[in-house]
Amino acid sequence: MTTKANSNSTQSWSQRALKGRVAETLIEQLFTKLGYKVFHYGMEKTIPGIIELLQGVNTNVAKQIRTMPDFVMQHPKTGDVNLVEVKYRANGQFSFEDTKSDYPYENAFFIIVSRRHIKCLTYEELKTGQSISPTSRNYLYKRQEFELDKEVIKEFCGFAVQFFTGVE
Repeated sequence: MTTKANSNSTQSWSQRALKGRVAETLIEQLFTKLGYKVFHYGMEKTIPGIIELLQGVNTNVAKQIRTMPDFVMQHPKTGDVNLVEVKYRANGQFSFEDTKSDYPYENAFFIIVSRRHIKCLTYEELKTGQSISPTSRNYLYKRQEFELDKEVIKEFCGFAVQFFTGVE
């Protein structure tokens, strides 16, 4: 039996999942356009159906699976490989408190998509107290590790504006 409260919380979870998938797709396409090899790594892509299986399970293995970054990306020139977690935040804010305190992928990059910007910090930077906010200047194009084209990022920021305008 579905109650109104359960229906609303399910809808809320579905809406959050949809916004997250749109943000992930934007970042996947951005990096692909710039010549990166992009591989899905997150649990919902690599192990279909795992979300239902892990509901209510709080073992260390379950926690590690739940926190798997969304992508593994290979730099087109250097061959370097990076773990990337993508998050959508309507308010453009993200800090260490938004991660799991026992996040197992300490070398991951967090790319935050908002209505206006695409910004990035590493887990280690978040851990030291740095954060992403509407006024912070940690734009994705400034990450030297990725060597990205600022104009392509601006193009994808435009897509984010189109998709997320009016979305909370």
